[in-house]
Amino acid sequence: MTAKKICLLLATLAAFSAKAETFTFGLWGDMPYAKAGDEKYMPALVKSVNASDIAFSIFDGDIKDGSSQCSDASFDEAIALFGLFKKPVVYVPGDNEWTDCHRLNNGGYDNLERLGYLRQTMFATKHSFGRTTLPLDMQGAPGQKYAENTRFAHKGVVFVGLNIPGSNNNLVVDEKDCSNKSARTPVQCAADNTEFGERDAANIEWIEQSFRIARERGAKGLVVVFQADPGFDLPETENVDESQAPRYAGYQSFMKRLVAETERFAGQVLLVHGDTHYFKLDKPLYSPTRVLPNLTRLQTFGSPIIHWVHVTVDTRRPEVFTVRPVMVKQ
Repeated sequence: MTAKKICLLLATLAAFSAKAETFTFGLWGDMPYAKAGDEKYMPALVKSVNASDIAFSIFDGDIKDGSSQCSDASFDEAIALFGLFKKPVVYVPGDNEWTDCHRLNNGGYDNLERLGYLRQTMFATKHSFGRTTLPLDMQGAPGQKYAENTRFAHKGVVFVGLNIPGSNNNLVVDEKDCSNKSARTPVQCAADNTEFGERDAANIEWIEQSFRIARERGAKGLVVVFQADPGFDLPETENVDESQAPRYAGYQSFMKRLVAETERFAGQVLLVHGDTHYFKLDKPLYSPTRVLPNLTRLQTFGSPIIHWVHVTVDTRRPEVFTVRPVMVKQ
């Protein structure tokens, strides 16, 4: 081989390598919980994340525990925590900061008022948190309805954040569900169901649009992040799909659309959620006996297990995403 051909080959390989550059990001959520005494462990987690090679991290909901006051201060504390991270932090809402705030042990708040405050406080601008920030596309105007549904792209992968929290996605299924350990009135429960229906439709629209953008850009991967476990962790049975139980009714329409869009997508989908606090990596769809091959579920750590998850993206590899739990030394 001539020197000229060798140089040409090296240049071609270098161009390919640059085009297929990998990157990493972090995932964490469901922390800190005051009732578990998590605060003393957070500096070590921040130090671990800051010492890593990640481009950014995503927090998948629950800035406080589910039996403490839904005060304005809880949002201020979360913003202060996010500000300790050197790289951008993208926040996705959880149930403990709004859906469950009607509960007596949360202070008996109007949870829809808390949702409005969350939007005004946590999504006041089109940027992430962190010492350095990244720009976000929002479904709604900053501070307004659906501003919390976000999207951004990074090196061939589309990232989507959605307001799909625990506690059945704010759907009230019956009178007992409305009043149990709650300060809600029947009028407020009806308002919750109206809110659920409107936001569920908005979430479906946002995920459809996000898949369309990913296809148009030829993205190799799409990361979908929300807080709720939509029913993956019920007992596995062959003949009964327990995710269709009433307690998970608030997720069924969205999950049906997510499956349909994943089937049409040529790349890999990484579905990330928190809510049940145990690290899990599996393929729970379609069912225990049938696999949706290009969708992987990642459930992140949560209180009192104060660790995080490191994800490497390499679009040259068929699986695209390589997941590694990071155990933080305390």
